[in-house]
Amino acid sequence: MPTAPTTTVDVAGLAAQLRMGVTRLARKLRREADPAITPTQLAALYTVERHGPMTAGSLAAHEQIQKPTATRLIAGLTEDGLVDRLADPTDGRVVWISITSQGKRFLQRFRRRSNEYLARQIKSLDPEDLATLERAAAILERLTEGGS
Repeated sequence: MPTAPTTTVDVAGLAAQLRMGVTRLARKLRREADPAITPTQLAALYTVERHGPMTAGSLAAHEQIQKPTATRLIAGLTEDGLVDRLADPTDGRVVWISITSQGKRFLQRFRRRSNEYLARQIKSLDPEDLATLERAAAILERLTEGGS
């Protein structure tokens, strides 16, 4: 009975290659969409959009950063008109952060430009590479949904 061929995969090497490729792609997409925003600012804005109004402490916890870093991020995003600070009506010491309509438009534009750039790049692939990329996208989705 024939046995299936075995392949040895350098998992650590593959992980390093994948990490670098994903990092470079994310950097390229960000530059193509809007080079003025930093990855940290973009992540914070996405978090505020996704989770609704939150405090600086909540943002820090979501982004796994220190509260002073979150406070600086919020100041920059507020200055750019992407988030608003709202005083808590019951506790004057608490400030809530929410995304502005300008912030929502910014993220919509950012996503559209990123998608357009990536679609242009993908169009140049041959059918076999497109099929491989489609399978890889599904695998990446599963990996990121793992929660670890």
